[in-house]
Amino acid sequence: MTDEIDAASADEPGFAGFDPAPVPAATAAPTPYRVLARKYRPAHFGDLIGQDAMVRTLTNAFAAGRIPQAWMLTGVRGVGKTTTARILARALNYQTPDGGGAPTTDLREFGVHCREIIEGRHIDVMEIDAASNNSVDNIRQINDAVRYAPVSARYKVYIVDEVHMLSTGAFNAFLKTLEEPPPHAKFIFATTEIRKVPITVLSRCQRFDLRRVEADQLVAHLAGICRAEAVDAEEEALAAIARAAEGSVRDSLSILDQAIAHAAGRITLEDIRAMLGLADRARVIDLFESVMKGDIAAALAELRAQYDAGADPVVVLNDLAEFTHLVTRLKLVPDAVKDNSLAQAERVRGGDFSQRLSVRVLARTWQMLLKGIAEVKQADRPVMAAEMVLVRLAHAADLPTPDEALKMLRDGSGAIPSGNGNGGGAPRPPNGGGNTALAARPILASANPAPAPVARPVAAPSAIVASLEDVVALASQNRDITLKIALERDVRPVRFEAGRIEFSLAEGASRTLAQDLSRRLKEWTGQTWMVAVVNEEGGATLREQATAAKDQRESDAAAHPAVKAVLERFPGARIVDVRDPRAVEAAENAASQLSEDEYLPDAEPLFDDAEPDFDGIDF
Repeated sequence: MTDEIDAASADEPGFAGFDPAPVPAATAAPTPYRVLARKYRPAHFGDLIGQDAMVRTLTNAFAAGRIPQAWMLTGVRGVGKTTTARILARALNYQTPDGGGAPTTDLREFGVHCREIIEGRHIDVMEIDAASNNSVDNIRQINDAVRYAPVSARYKVYIVDEVHMLSTGAFNAFLKTLEEPPPHAKFIFATTEIRKVPITVLSRCQRFDLRRVEADQLVAHLAGICRAEAVDAEEEALAAIARAAEGSVRDSLSILDQAIAHAAGRITLEDIRAMLGLADRARVIDLFESVMKGDIAAALAELRAQYDAGADPVVVLNDLAEFTHLVTRLKLVPDAVKDNSLAQAERVRGGDFSQRLSVRVLARTWQMLLKGIAEVKQADRPVMAAEMVLVRLAHAADLPTPDEALKMLRDGSGAIPSGNGNGGGAPRPPNGGGNTALAARPILASANPAPAPVARPVAAPSAIVASLEDVVALASQNRDITLKIALERDVRPVRFEAGRIEFSLAEGASRTLAQDLSRRLKEWTGQTWMVAVVNEEGGATLREQATAAKDQRESDAAAHPAVKAVLERFPGARIVDVRDPRAVEAAENAASQLSEDEYLPDAEPLFDDAEPDFDGIDF
């Protein structure tokens, strides 16, 4: 016998007086490779990650002997539904070699049936694919077979994967057996589409929603597998894999398996980007900064550079939207910076942006990106569509928010510091030569920006308040809509002097209106106002005055010869509204200064002593 004889050949028979023929070791069948998702598949509840609530509930149920006849496991792909079903089957049929044991969740030691159940080849644990066994006949076979006792295990367990693909008739055929199965039968269902499962089936099962695994848990899990496989990997590379997997353990292991083959050595972040076609996170942040500065030239150059390096335009915009969401989250939840899945650049620069950008600007950017991503996906030339999205974003970054524009148009404030969308220092003239208050101003133009405005801007102490109309305008400017409506609807003015207002209340008005108005005027003007409700009969409310003015305009219009002729010519016609073309033109000129997504409210029709032009009447 030589050293090359395979151990298995020693048991093979030979001719009388002769040794068995030696088998060279080189010809022995090699062990087939098992992918990481199968090699590191959990074998007991302690191996499951990210499903602590489910594990705790099942552990307590088994300990108390409260074991139901059916479970429904739901969740996205790759979070462990089928694996949990096999572990449950193992827990139900746990038996020690000496014949002892009982249903338990303590499965650290393998029992008699454990290995066969985990490998999916136990005779009493049937795994059924509902996609190919979805008819009534298939369910009838299960109903007939479930009556017979298990061959060797304690329970006969049916694992039905993708149960939502059963037909309506098949579900109905399952109901009776599922509600009152034999004592030796258990059912475990798994599905990714829980809404497609009839409520009659759900009501007969204990439901468990398996959660997406958090990114930091996935990173730790991947790091442990890399140590077991003697693979060197950067932490940022594992974080990129966890983000790409979107909470799916199987997806993350499949990507890691591919990355090991791709890198052929140390796995770096550049390897993951090249393999998955991801954009560089640091370059995405640079692109975000260029867009927020209104620097269109730099933004387009950066997008083209990433596209030339192999990045998909849709992926770039998705990463841009993801970073926008991150900055918004860091602004609202500062502790989110401690997330282990974030890169160092995301922590530092994202935190800086969260201090310099308002929530309204970030929300506007998010909405425009969502619309832009859909456009790029449908475009024949995605990179061009993506460039146009960046142009819109950079242009919108230069514009004031709607409330800022309204305030500037109302008080006639001067031009704000201007910037340009070309990255230079020369100011960009306003479109159409309109109000200079709407001149462009990049949001991130200053390295040390002024603090964000408070929610309720306070009017200057010198604000002129000479009439009830001025008070209403002040309430509208400070966005106190409740007070504005109450002043228009419920206040009948009696006296109005500097620092003193007297009025009577309309029926149904709030009794605290005087106190509320006095407090607000103190905040807005910096002066103390005496506001009193008197018993005298006041004048008409502003709403009544507006209604009377509208009725008068319509009456004047009806008396016009041209309008009378139209009304007589078309029986049943009526005057709907009377508009002053000059007021409409002024409102359109003001609205043209804003972006297409930001608008001014319809202007109220205003008439002076001149006779109105009835050519703009709507009928």
